[in-house]
Amino acid sequence: MALCIYLVPWEPLGHPLGTLGVAAVLPLIVVLTWWILQLPPLRDGPRQEVGPRLCTWHFCRSPNSGAVSLTGKMIPVAEFKQFTEQQPAFKVLKPWWDVLAEYLTVAMLMIGVFGCTLQVTQDKIICLPSHELRENFSEAPCQQLLPRGVSEQMGGLREVSGLKNNLDLQQYSFINQLCYETALHWYAKYFPYLVVIHTLIFMVCTSFWFKFPGTSSKIEHFISILGKCFDSPWTTRALSEVSGENQKGPTTGRATATVEASAGPGKANEGEKEKVLVEPEKVVTEPPAVTLLDKKEGEQAKALFEKVKKFRVHVEEGDILYTMYIRQTVLKVCKFFAILVYNLVYVEKISFLVACRVETSEVTGYASFCCNHTKAHLFSKLAFCYISFVCVYGITCLYTLYWLFHRPLKEYSFRSVREETGMGDIPDVKNDFAFMLHLIDQYDSLYSKRFAVFLSEVSESRLKQLNLNHEWTPEKLRQKLQRNARGRLELALCMLPGLPDTVFELSEVEALRLEAICDITFPPGLSQLVHLQELSLLHSPARLPFSLLIFLRDRLKVIRVKCEELREVPLWVFGLRGLEELHLEGLFPPELARAATLESLRELKQLKVLSLRSNASKVPASVTDVAGHLQRLSLHNDGARLLALNSLKKLAALRELELVACGLERIPHAIFSLGALQELDLKDNHLRSIEEILSFQHCRKLVTLRLWHNQIAYVPEHVRKLRGLEQLYLSHNKLETLPTQLGLCSGLRLLDISHNGLRSLPPELGLLQSLQHLAVSYNSLEALPEELFFCRKLRTLLLGYNHLSQLSPQVGALRALSRLELEGNRLEALPEELGNCVGLKRVGLLVEDTLYEGLPAEVREKMEEE
Repeated sequence: MALCIYLVPWEPLGHPLGTLGVAAVLPLIVVLTWWILQLPPLRDGPRQEVGPRLCTWHFCRSPNSGAVSLTGKMIPVAEFKQFTEQQPAFKVLKPWWDVLAEYLTVAMLMIGVFGCTLQVTQDKIICLPSHELRENFSEAPCQQLLPRGVSEQMGGLREVSGLKNNLDLQQYSFINQLCYETALHWYAKYFPYLVVIHTLIFMVCTSFWFKFPGTSSKIEHFISILGKCFDSPWTTRALSEVSGENQKGPTTGRATATVEASAGPGKANEGEKEKVLVEPEKVVTEPPAVTLLDKKEGEQAKALFEKVKKFRVHVEEGDILYTMYIRQTVLKVCKFFAILVYNLVYVEKISFLVACRVETSEVTGYASFCCNHTKAHLFSKLAFCYISFVCVYGITCLYTLYWLFHRPLKEYSFRSVREETGMGDIPDVKNDFAFMLHLIDQYDSLYSKRFAVFLSEVSESRLKQLNLNHEWTPEKLRQKLQRNARGRLELALCMLPGLPDTVFELSEVEALRLEAICDITFPPGLSQLVHLQELSLLHSPARLPFSLLIFLRDRLKVIRVKCEELREVPLWVFGLRGLEELHLEGLFPPELARAATLESLRELKQLKVLSLRSNASKVPASVTDVAGHLQRLSLHNDGARLLALNSLKKLAALRELELVACGLERIPHAIFSLGALQELDLKDNHLRSIEEILSFQHCRKLVTLRLWHNQIAYVPEHVRKLRGLEQLYLSHNKLETLPTQLGLCSGLRLLDISHNGLRSLPPELGLLQSLQHLAVSYNSLEALPEELFFCRKLRTLLLGYNHLSQLSPQVGALRALSRLELEGNRLEALPEELGNCVGLKRVGLLVEDTLYEGLPAEVREKMEEE
């Protein structure tokens, strides 16, 4: 017979304690292997080849002959490895005590497997009959069989030998098996199996949280993200930039070297690891090619930031990992005490000689036997060795409990990382997230440092900035340049995650429009836009350093700010002393709407135009700060009623005033005090009566009056007092008639009375010799007065969507007419006198095609001439 030993290739996942574990287990394996090889074979047979399997033997009885044969069977010991098999990446969550405990379980498993091998390969017990009487039977006959040395230790009993027993082989085998089952103590019989079972339970307890579905999924996800964060090129770049910022200047490196040199050999060894971690990061900043990320790497890092955010929210909700680790550790401690107690109690039950008394006289002729437990001596030594390993294992478990409870592991602070990297916004974490980071620190604290980069919003913003610069090149931005309504060269960017740095390479930009771009911080490169005069920030909060404020305060002429609430308007806006136009849009909070408090405008010494769209209950008091030079004021209240307007009286230089959607029911009297007022717009209010129109004669410079989109039912007769009025807008009201006195407004050049309920026009409109634009579309006119065609300066005549059945031939007298709208009427034909309107072309004639085709061919040809 040959015995094969399988030396399990146990590799503890590359942990730093691997050498120590091998050193502890290897001597035991060598001694056990040597002892087995010295044992004589029980049966003759071919020697088995030594290989990666454990040779076990068992007895088989033939059902016919009753002969007993020994059969060999190969059992791979590697099957035990499945109890502790883990993914290699899980090694980062195994602190040193778990690795040490793993080596100890390997040693205990080898003891158990070795004992089980002896149990199945050799005779378990050898019994001889005792010739003493049954009533006088004791252990004395068994003790007489001991060697002299053993007999002297047992009391110097005399040696007896040479007795004939007249038993055959089958009787001996029967007695051996029977005495093994009845006389041998259970601890001596099952000791190796108990060792294997206990060791497997230890293995399961150690790796259970790696297998349990509720914890393994989180661990796998964490390890996956951790590895990607560690290997991400963005991590190296971010730490390199911080290292470069913290160590600027040529003297820094020499100072560091001096400190390390003066620290002594002890401190130098402690700082060696940190030095190894920092030095490669310094090297990374030197070659520019290494620090640059391509677009693909930038997108991967961006996706990694999102994964970290979602994983943090998911894991910080509970503490199942922390609880599971504590429970399995407590279970191992309890099992350690149980194993230690019962092994110390029963280890003495492993005896070399065993007295056996069984009723087999009818079969063998004997009832008393003296048996030899062949493996008692070895088992006792293995038991003490096993107990020693269990004690060391228990000490590691107790230390684990101490580590778990002596400080709060459900909280993790990145304070040291924040101080080292300068990323002060790295948040602290809690619950399972914190616990896993504590375990990571036991493996290598560099992991948590590199992982923290993806918890920093500053780092994320830097990455977004880098990706933006890759996507928006200067050439691509130049393609978006176009002239705005004011003729300035404008660059408009909308809904970007940030402001590309490449924008500031376009020095020709005169107007910059930023819409729906979050958290803008203008960099120093803004000073390159030397031609910038107009800036629009639409739902784009922006921060401006003081140095750039000095640069912009005399250059910027127009700024537009739109936000949810007016208190979100950046304060630096009110310090632009060269500003000429300020447009603000946002709501006052409900508690501040009545007060309508706005920041002081005193610094805006050159402000001429102020536009405010909000829900204010009164004109903000700060408007009076610019009363001396403000020329245009626009208040758009979105339907909220504007109650107090007395502060308008102080705006002596005001030329244009817009009070749109302010809930006005009458024309405010404060307006009549504005002597310099030239244009007034009261659009979209609730005006029903305009009797106060007489007071406009105090506004001697008033030339434009917009009373459109109201509920005005009639125009008072004293409208004739407004002789200087040039433009009058009365569209979208409820007018049914017009006063004849309207014809006395001799200076009127534009009259818009469309979208009303007019059925006729007064003939006195023919007195408006300066009239150039007349809009009466969308009314109920059935005929036009012939006097209307006396207005020879008419250029635009809009008559669409009325009830006109014919057009007077007098229309030919309007030689300056360039636009005529006739759509939507009941006309059957057009007068051929339209040909006399030399300025009217086909493009300016808005009429149905059938009516146009009815005109004489020469008239159509004249209109179609270029």
